[in-house]
Parts: sequence; structure tokens; C-alpha cells
Amino acid sequence: MDIQDRILKLRKTIELNAYKYYVEDNPILEDYEYDALFKELKELEEKNPHLITDDSPTQRVGGISEKFNQVAHKIRLYSLDNSNNSDELKSWYNRVLKDVGEAPNAQLGLFQNNLGDIELVSELKIDGLAVSLTYEKGKFVQGLTRGDGVIGEDITSNLKAIKAIPLKLFEEIDVEVRGEIYMPISSFEKLNQRQIENNQKTFANPRNAAAGSIRQLDPSITASRDLSIFIYGAIFDKSAKILSHSDAMDKCRELGFKTNGYKKCANIDEVIKYCSDMSEYRKTLNYATDGVVIKVNSYAKQNELGFTSRAPKWATAFKFPPEEVWSELLDVEFSIGRTGIVTPVAILRPVNLSGSIVSRASMYNFDEIHRLDISLGDEVLIKKAAEIIPKVCKARKTDKSRPLLLPEVCPSCGTKFIEIEGEVGIYCPNKQNCPAQIKGRLEYFVSKQAMDIDGFGDSIIEKLIEKKYIQKASDIYKLTYEQLLTIELIKDKSANNILNAIEASKKVTLSKFLNALGIRFVGKESSDVLAQNFSDIDKLKKATYDDLFSLEGIGDKMAASIVSFFSNQDNIEMIDEMIQLGVKITNKYTNADILRLKGQSFVITGTLESLSRDVAQAKLKELGAKTPSSVSKNTTYVVIGENPGSKAIKAKELGITILNEKELLKIINGGNDV
Repeated sequence: MDIQDRILKLRKTIELNAYKYYVEDNPILEDYEYDALFKELKELEEKNPHLITDDSPTQRVGGISEKFNQVAHKIRLYSLDNSNNSDELKSWYNRVLKDVGEAPNAQLGLFQNNLGDIELVSELKIDGLAVSLTYEKGKFVQGLTRGDGVIGEDITSNLKAIKAIPLKLFEEIDVEVRGEIYMPISSFEKLNQRQIENNQKTFANPRNAAAGSIRQLDPSITASRDLSIFIYGAIFDKSAKILSHSDAMDKCRELGFKTNGYKKCANIDEVIKYCSDMSEYRKTLNYATDGVVIKVNSYAKQNELGFTSRAPKWATAFKFPPEEVWSELLDVEFSIGRTGIVTPVAILRPVNLSGSIVSRASMYNFDEIHRLDISLGDEVLIKKAAEIIPKVCKARKTDKSRPLLLPEVCPSCGTKFIEIEGEVGIYCPNKQNCPAQIKGRLEYFVSKQAMDIDGFGDSIIEKLIEKKYIQKASDIYKLTYEQLLTIELIKDKSANNILNAIEASKKVTLSKFLNALGIRFVGKESSDVLAQNFSDIDKLKKATYDDLFSLEGIGDKMAASIVSFFSNQDNIEMIDEMIQLGVKITNKYTNADILRLKGQSFVITGTLESLSRDVAQAKLKELGAKTPSSVSKNTTYVVIGENPGSKAIKAKELGITILNEKELLKIINGGNDV
């Protein structure tokens, strides 16, 4: 046997053992046998570098990255709507039956279609980090984080370090799969023990540990953490003839992917029983799960049901009831946010809640403290809101209970608190000089959803404020290399990276800039609405309350807040200073043609050939159109692709103009309306 044949045989044996070990939990080699074969392969490849390929098991760990590149997903990753009890599950199923059915069943209060109940698939919802993996001719070529669903980060090198992810499939096939990266609970406990022994920060829960591990710039760190994956979805070429979700999961398993079990359910009653069974069974598992995902099994029916603006209508996530635990209230901190609002934070005797150690919990506001009659030393009941944020929901007195004195002045700047009529919160009014508010505003300004300036961690911003280098957003654009080096956390390379990131942020769209300013009540979507209606920031500065309130999507409080912000001379000077320092604010909506479809409504049904439904909807929205998921008398056009559903019939009944894909593309690309 020549060297090349030996290398191929070694790779095949090692890959098969990896599949058996990490996917089937049934290794075919003893550890010492595996190590010997891996060592032999590595030595042969080092002596014959021309025979090394990207999919070799020795290439799982690559070089260190400077940062992760952002890449657009070919097909958007949607969120899931939640169902929290059996009634909500039935309501979701009722809507599904209605959308694909014809006649209501009066006795059951459900809509029945001609085929009877619709087959569903239920599977555990893994509490991890969502990723998409792309394979070309069976080889792993790219892996992305979920990101915002439209754009993710390229973490291919790190994903290659996870041995449950095959570098090469059992078939030479093109496929994109979606999965959840997770860390087994036992591995999480061992990792935290190592962190403690090394005097390093521990992780709050397995999900945080998995997310932190997968986003390391050095893939060798990722490789050192025991991560795994469950594949929960796949996008195959039409030639694969995959007709349902269960077909897709079976095929993924055949290709070498690790999938979790699923259960086909004939109706919603079987789903409810499965959710009940899993609520207890999950406690025996070695990984964290926070619910059950329920999907319509048939792809044809999924296409017919379609999507809302954020989630598929053919799927829902049943959330397990939150666990609750009692703890002792040791103290209360009063946190000041970037808008000045005061948030009481409970300091607790650490307790284990839903797989993580909790020592702090939100109490929302002073009214909540009064409502719950909370005292220091009380036993308080803690649960996680939406399985994420710990909150205090009940209190009971103990022998240790003593009065909780609520502050009257800001703990950050000493300014007397105020109340705002019509609002529950209490505020620190010292917007310009309160260190906590300054820090909060600057943290938001540099964040990814705002100006996206890399390199500014919370501690760095805090040190820069302490040294009086920055007090407002425009000061960031005056920072020097020498100033940055005086911060102990910043070294030569980091300083240059920060300055480069600051320079890159100077080219910004109006909508993103408005969001970064942190105007109260104004977020990403409302910033976009403002950019669509005001060509530049100077025109927005002059806008009156009536000008703003008349816009769809701008409410009473938001309009008043915008006028108040631009009436403040300090804010105007800060914006002008940023422009003088080189910030160039452009507006993609100033092109008269860009919003030419404003006021029109497009509903897409069926599968389009040349672009996905997500991409088509995104292009229409960029042109000002609305893209609802259901047909109504207000719909302008219904676009029909392959295998259209009942929406096409409804469009004909309402006399709505029907377009094919070619006609849609003509409109998108600048042709006249048809």
C-alpha cells in the first residue's frame, strides 16, 4: 500500500470512529488505538504536505483569527413564537388547521381539513447556540452563527474543532443544515471547576459556556472545551426529494449528522402528552433543554402556511414552566441605566435555578418593591422570566427581616431622584453628569446594534470615563493612541485596532446613527422610519411634534422624546462635533426611487425559483413595501411560486392581482407596476 492509500485509509477509519463515538456514542476503537492512528496520520501528512486536505481529521484546529467576518445567510434563520400551555398549543394548532383547511368543526371549535388532522413533529428544544453549516459535495465549507437571522459571523475554524460536526459526509451532497451547539452539563461542571482552580471567571450556565467557547478567536480553545451539536433542520436541493421534516432528519442521520430524537404526532393531543412527558424526562438528560419545538411535518403544508415577519406560522416552541426557588435577600443595589431610570437589583444567597447559579435578580422598580412588601432578610421566590432573566416574584418574612430603606438620591452622582407623571419608574435627572448614565450611553453607542465599534468592553469604557478622556459620544472620535495606552487593559495592537474601528465607524447610515444616539423610546425600527421620512439629520432636528406624530410607527411618547432630544443644545453640539470630526451620515432612502413601492402590499405563496421568499421580502421592504403573510382586501399583489397554497384561491376570490416570479422581479428591478 502506497503512502496516499495509507493516508486515505487512516482518515476513513478515524472519521468512522469519530462518528461512532460522538454521534452514536458507540466507539469502534479504544482510546489508545485512536491516538496511535491519529499520530500516524499526522506524521505522514507532515512528511507529505502536498497530500493534506481541508477535510482531514488533522485539520480540525486552524490558526488564530483577528475577528469573525460577517456573512449573509443564504436563507434567513427565523425565531419561533412561543406557546406556554396546552390552551396556547391548541390555539396555534387551530390557526394552522384554519389556514390550510376549509370548514370549521363547531363541536370541537377547531378547523378540520379534508385530510383530517395535520401530522406534527415534536422534538426537544436545545438551550444552546444556533449555527448554520454549509456542505458542498459532502465537504464542510462554512459555518455561521445565527447572528440576527439575516447576517451571521463566520466561525468555520472553530466549528471544525467540534468533533461531532463531520468534516466530510457519507455522501457527496450539497446541503445546508441548522443546529444547536451545546455543552453537556457534566462538561460544564468540569469546566467551571477548572476555571475556579485557575482563578478565572466561571460561566453562569451551559449555554453561556458554549457561546463563549465557540466565539474564541483561537480555535484551539474551542477544541479544548467539550462541545457537541444537535442538527434540527436542513435545506436540501430539490433533487433529494425530501418531502417532510422527518424525512430531512432521517436523511441527516444517514449523512453522519448528530440529530436528537423526534416524535411524529397525529394531532395536538399527542403533542401535549409529549410535552408533559418531556417536562419530567428532561431532568435526566446531560444537556440543557428549555422546551419542545413543534412543527408541521409536511414541507408542502409549511410552504402553504408561510411566515410572519419574524417567525414561521408552521412551528411553535412550547416553553417548559419556569423553575422557582427560594433564596435569602441579602441586599438591594440600585442600578442607573443610560436613560436615568432606577432599577432595583436583588442581591441573593446564591442558588441553583434552571441549571445556573443565580445571585442577582431584577425587582423592576420601586412600585414592585412596595407591591411585594419586600424587606432585607426576607426569603424571596426567584424564577426566570422567559428562562433567561431571574426575577423576584414573591417574598415572605423571616426572623432576619428588617426594613429596606429606599434611596432618595442617585448612588452614582448624588442627584435627587424624580418621578415622571404617567410613568412607573423613578429617574435620576442628571443626564449630562451622572457617571452611570454616561457609561450606559457610551456602551450603547459603541455596541453592535449601534455604531458597532469593536474593542470597547465595559471595563475599558469605565476607565476612559474615569480618566476624563470620554464623557459623550463625540469624545470617542478624539481619542488618541497615547491615551489608549494609558489604560492597563489596552496594549499596542489593541490600541491600533480600536482606532481603526473608530475610523471605520465614521461612515454610517442615518438610521443606524439615530439608533446609536440612544434617544428615549427610539429603537432600530423607529430609526428606520425616521430615515425614510427625513432625508438628513438637519431636517429631523427641525421636525415638530405634529410632523413626527403623523408618521406611521411613531407614537405620542416617541414624538415628544425626539423633539425633546433635539431641543437640547448639548445634544446638537455633540452631533455637530461628530460631523466636524469626520462622521459622514448617509441616507439610503434619499434616492427617490428607493421607496417607490411605499404603500403597496405583497403576499408571497409557494416556492420561488431564483430567490428565496426571505430575500424577495427583504428586497420589497427595502423599496418601502409591506410583506404580510396573509391575504386581505388591502393586499396589492399576491406572488405565486411553485406549490402555492390557499392564498392563491383567496386572491382570486378578492380580485387581487396575481403575479408570477418573473413579474415580481420586474417590479423589484425597476420595471413598471403590472
